[in-house]
Amino acid sequence: MRDEPDEATIREVRERADAVRGRIIDAAHAAGRDPDAVRLIAVTKTHPVATVRAALAAGLEDLGENRVEELVGKQASVAARWHLVGRLQRNKVRDVVGRVVLIHSVDRRPLVDAIGRHAVSRGLVQDVLVQVNVGEDPAKGGCDLADVGGLVSYAAATPGVRVVGLMTVPPLPGPDVAPGTAAAPHFRALREARDVLRAEHPAVEELSMGMSDDLEAAVAEGATMVRVGSALFGPREGAR
Repeated sequence: MRDEPDEATIREVRERADAVRGRIIDAAHAAGRDPDAVRLIAVTKTHPVATVRAALAAGLEDLGENRVEELVGKQASVAARWHLVGRLQRNKVRDVVGRVVLIHSVDRRPLVDAIGRHAVSRGLVQDVLVQVNVGEDPAKGGCDLADVGGLVSYAAATPGVRVVGLMTVPPLPGPDVAPGTAAAPHFRALREARDVLRAEHPAVEELSMGMSDDLEAAVAEGATMVRVGSALFGPREGAR
């Protein structure tokens, strides 16, 4: 079948997955952490269903999508632990609540309200992360670092919503700066914000941070989830 991966694709994805897991293990050991405390989210954005199935065959259990339409389309063909890692508009909330194990990109109160409303109407609680624009990058989503405490408290008090952690996407590094070096201060700031919040909100444990180019820095700073696409599946059109 067209949507079924061939053996070569499965082998390639498995080899790439083993390499990424090896990087996570090495980074965790270097930081004195347990590698099992870091969950690998395989981001399948723009890749076909056959590649998604190859990911499952390679033991990648948590899959992430950036766009709601693509998420819904792939869910119709592939059962997995799906995450929405991209920005979410309020008019798309109905298509996401209850369909994903985690929404990584909650960054404003009206979005919290919409998620809570749809979750309550369906008799469930939706787990979310609050996205923080630690680097104050206008090209990135997320609330300001100064506002994260207020947004977490608001979401935690909203029926149907459970805040389990924070997420960030750091700014692009300069041309002569290694991605991990550039991202490390932003990852550290997110961890410090999480640590402060846990005194009032003990459920806020997760740190979703780090991608293909900077996952080592993220693990060193306490990431509990890394979102990896190109290192697992190769480059995609329009991606960095």
